[in-house]
Amino acid sequence: MSDVAAVEQFVKRYKDLKAEIAKVIVGQDEVVNQILISIFSGGHSLLIGVPGLAKTLMVNTIAQALGLDFKRIQFTPDLMPSDILGSEILDEDRHFKFIKGPIFANIILADEINRTPPKTQAALLEAMQERAVTVAGHHYKLSLPYFVLATQNPIEQEGTYPLPEAQLDRFMFAINLSYPSFTEEVEVVKATTTDKQVQVNALFSAQEIIDFQQLIRRMPVADNVVEYAVTMVGKTRPNTDAANDLVKTYIDWGAGPRASQNLILAAKTHAAIHGKFSPDIENVQAVAHSILRHRIIKNYKAEAEGVTEDKVIKSLF
Repeated sequence: MSDVAAVEQFVKRYKDLKAEIAKVIVGQDEVVNQILISIFSGGHSLLIGVPGLAKTLMVNTIAQALGLDFKRIQFTPDLMPSDILGSEILDEDRHFKFIKGPIFANIILADEINRTPPKTQAALLEAMQERAVTVAGHHYKLSLPYFVLATQNPIEQEGTYPLPEAQLDRFMFAINLSYPSFTEEVEVVKATTTDKQVQVNALFSAQEIIDFQQLIRRMPVADNVVEYAVTMVGKTRPNTDAANDLVKTYIDWGAGPRASQNLILAAKTHAAIHGKFSPDIENVQAVAHSILRHRIIKNYKAEAEGVTEDKVIKSLF
């Protein structure tokens, strides 16, 4: 099949996938879009929202509709790296045997990732970057596609360990979840307070998802689009000539090269789901907020004056 036909097929399959997810998830259209864009781009996502916004249900539903193996890890202050990766035990023949931890799945929901100490947070790092883990000197490959979706609540600060910048940078997207609208909330309450069961069907196989990920990587990108993305990321760095006044005044630290790579990859996927065969500047702008939001560090002046990351990012367009 030619790549043009493959993109057309991808658009159709993507619409079916969205319809399947909508059986369970009411509204949150943009959030579901961004999670799916990061999956088909081969990236990871961080979901930021208050409790009760169906973060876990959303990830579980997406995993079911994609036909992927799903595991949920609840992060707590006493969670150890071996609780995630697995550990070696002595079997009855006195041989060491490796018992795999929950990290061995296609989609991992790292729930409340900022509740666990840095040592345990770091256990996820190798898996996210290398798609492999090392336990007791042995290297284990994770099955593809592999996707980490972490959640954190923005309200409780006590007993939390904020993610270090280097680890935040591993997430392609930081996605903000907001409260549903009045009509959506009415629909949610109606749907969840009866005995009606909804069956979510698996529409993809793991191999099909890998094929679509490779198709997206093969998409051509015009030089001016790549240059636009790199220029935009360059403008977030306050100590450079490219930075605008807003960045120089309110930003302490700008985004690194991984932001530029993710902008182009996500723009390709964003173009593909809209039936385009190559991304343009509009596609880069469409994904910019979620990609740059967690990569720019505001200073105390921005906090005091209530300047948001999104306002700064908008000024870069």
